[in-house]
Amino acid sequence: MEHALSPATLAELRRPRPYPAVSVLTPTHRREPENAQDPVRLRNVVADAKKQLESDPAVSRERRIDVVKQLEEALAEVDLTHAEDGLVIFAAPGEHQVWSLARPVPERVVLADTFLTRNLVSAQAAERPFWVLSVSADRVTLWNGGGDRVVPEHAGGFPLTRSMDNFDAERQERIGDLPSTFRDESTRHFLRDADTAIGKVLRADPRPLYVTGETAALSLLDEVGSVCRDAVHIRHGGLADATPETVWQAVHPVIAADSRRVADQVARELEAARGRKAYAAGLDEVWQSAREGRVGLLAVEENFRATVRDSGDHLVPADSDDLDAREDIVDEIVEQCLETGADVRFVPDGTLGDATGIAGVLRY
Repeated sequence: MEHALSPATLAELRRPRPYPAVSVLTPTHRREPENAQDPVRLRNVVADAKKQLESDPAVSRERRIDVVKQLEEALAEVDLTHAEDGLVIFAAPGEHQVWSLARPVPERVVLADTFLTRNLVSAQAAERPFWVLSVSADRVTLWNGGGDRVVPEHAGGFPLTRSMDNFDAERQERIGDLPSTFRDESTRHFLRDADTAIGKVLRADPRPLYVTGETAALSLLDEVGSVCRDAVHIRHGGLADATPETVWQAVHPVIAADSRRVADQVARELEAARGRKAYAAGLDEVWQSAREGRVGLLAVEENFRATVRDSGDHLVPADSDDLDAREDIVDEIVEQCLETGADVRFVPDGTLGDATGIAGVLRY
């Protein structure tokens, strides 16, 4: 199952497909007893997708057989033992994907000529993705982080490795300390290459960067490169060959502190915007501003959800069984704001006070 959504991956998911491109969404659960319902619910929603394909006169028999086969293959790939909060299956002629999300999604089946991506986009933004670069003298590993985990990342040719066979052991013994490894010219070249490689990754997928390593490694990396100088340094060696859980435990306190700092900054920006009348609060007001491309900063409380109906000029509360209900309106707003270049920040519940879960700083 997929977890990380890069800009290139999102662009690929959004390209038009031969009809029908099927999007199947269902909530999942991490723990007992709630997760007992997940297998049945998943089978039912996939069965519903097959029924819609069967009854759609615009779908030829050949296309239906192809897409049903893709749905069945996707279903076989789902691993509910590692379920998070939502699951998305995409299936189209000749292809399928399965995405696990750390954010709930409404149960839904959509047949269109593009996949439904807004829930992926919102989940990715809520996870506050980041990179971790773990540096040693002979290995540099890149970790893809978000939510409460990191996983190894192979973009940019990572992990970078080199043989230490030709290292000047006599010189190291003469100097007599471990940091002497980082005075070796080949080490300088190796870390310069690592700095160049992470620079390419950041240009393709900009995120906060955290760099871990011994003090000597971090100092040399700053000296020979330029990209990593602006990163947050975490003085912790031994992570280039570590497990994802070990890396996460090392970086989590720093990332948590950064998240608290961001939440405080967002609160200050919203308060300043309120004073200069560049402030929007509540679903209806923020939705109107988002559609006009006026939102420069969007703040959303992490667990804020709402089901609404579009009355034409306003959003009004609705029940989930209302045929016109929009259960993922918050995700729609998040995607709309990101598409118009807004900075989207998820903040702890209760941060926004009387804004009722969502607020924005307006550009004009």
